Amino acid sequence: MKISIGHRLFASVLLAILAVAAGAIYLLRQNVLAGFGDYAVGIELDRLDELSGSLARQYRGHGGWAFLPAGDARARWIARELERLQDAREAAGPAAPATPAAELTPAVAPAAPAAPAAPAAPPAPPAPPPAPAAPAAPLPPLPAPRIGPVVVPEAGVDASLPQRITLLDADGRYLAGRKPDAIPLVRRAIEVNGRTVGYLGVARSHRPSDAMALAFLEQLGASLWWILAFAVAFSALAATLLARHFRRPIRQLAGGAAMLAEGRFDTRLPAARSDELGELARHFNALAARLGSAENARRQWVADTSHELRTPLAVLRAQLEAVQDGVRSASPDTVEAMLRQVLALNKRIDELYALARADVGALDLKPEPLDLWQLACTQARAFEARLQAAGLALELGPAPPQALVTADSDRMRQVLDNLFENSLRYSAAGGRVRLSASNAGGRLFLQLDDSAPGVPDEALARLAQRFYRVDASRSRAHGGAGLGLALCRRLLEAQGATLAFAHSPLGGLRATVAIAIAIDPS
Repeated sequence: MKISIGHRLFASVLLAILAVAAGAIYLLRQNVLAGFGDYAVGIELDRLDELSGSLARQYRGHGGWAFLPAGDARARWIARELERLQDAREAAGPAAPATPAAELTPAVAPAAPAAPAAPAAPPAPPAPPPAPAAPAAPLPPLPAPRIGPVVVPEAGVDASLPQRITLLDADGRYLAGRKPDAIPLVRRAIEVNGRTVGYLGVARSHRPSDAMALAFLEQLGASLWWILAFAVAFSALAATLLARHFRRPIRQLAGGAAMLAEGRFDTRLPAARSDELGELARHFNALAARLGSAENARRQWVADTSHELRTPLAVLRAQLEAVQDGVRSASPDTVEAMLRQVLALNKRIDELYALARADVGALDLKPEPLDLWQLACTQARAFEARLQAAGLALELGPAPPQALVTADSDRMRQVLDNLFENSLRYSAAGGRVRLSASNAGGRLFLQLDDSAPGVPDEALARLAQRFYRVDASRSRAHGGAGLGLALCRRLLEAQGATLAFAHSPLGGLRATVAIAIAIDPS
């Protein structure tokens, strides 16, 4: 199934926005629950003032915490104490509204003294028996807070509160109630005569029981649909703009690739963008130029190969037809001339075959330790008679300190023969051919210099191209198909060596073979 870039961008942006929104809502929910949880614990501590007052009075009466039970009964003592205070409050009746909540009284208060009689003449009826003093009322209920239009009912004491209360001494050691664990306690000091004698602690509830928190979260959940709708709309807009921004250059690349596949190598793309697509367009243009150059070279290769093979075949055919028509007799000279054409044709075919195998990396090589300087001197002496016949003097330089390399001796001999043949063919009579060598950087540099005529500057870089000839003095008149130097470079590159050309101090051409030596001179 094909999925367009626009749809992919839309899905990516939508998922990113929804992930951010979900994370923000989750963090907000956690913060709200934590904040309201602390608020609820604070309210619960405020409503335990009666218990704090009772504990302070008992501590004052006993002179310490000796009134607390021993053993496992301490864990349930706080709950029983709260029940006792509740029963006492219910037995005392409704609290007087004018009684302040600051001072808490014991569960059973002593009787109040009788009021004195008024000094009126007529005797008053006996006063009613004095009523027992009412215990101090607990804190008044908190007003119902509001969150928007939602009214939150009064937050009463949680049923699990007695199980979450802990009594600690002044040093924070456990005395009664719930035993401390990993849940932190919110503590409030118990003071007697201005001195802290203990702490009453309440652990937070495990569930969000506060009505204000639940109401806020309900409103937040109602807004989630609007957040989701906005995320979808914004994702669609962002994806549309991004897809339009990227789709045009991608379509241009796709169209350009299709044109290259049709063989239109002059195709070029606009490369003004500064991002990766612009870099891709520039690489595309470079590839198109390289393919065009390769296609032109291929056509030239086919044309040059056909021409080079056609020439000796045409000469050979003419000589055979002359013998067949009786124009020429089949004399030894005629046979020798035809043999030379066959040998020349065979040489061209061998060179083309070697170049083709080198191009695909299938060249047969047998590398072995080889003294390249000694091999070069041997080949030079083999050419000495021909050089002298052409009016050229052979000069051999001193042997280099290290000349042992790893190479194929047959291929290196073929390279040296082609280089000497090139100097012999294109050097004017009365000149010189000099062979020298040196070491530098762990490599052996073998140099072959010949005398005038020289090579133009613009022709140096093209000497190793196939079928290339210098149009001046080094022309077809001297023979050769323009394959020898190209074959030399490919044979050397296949063995990790290089071939470079430069102007020679003798006035002609310098050919330099560079190859790594097998033993480091250091």
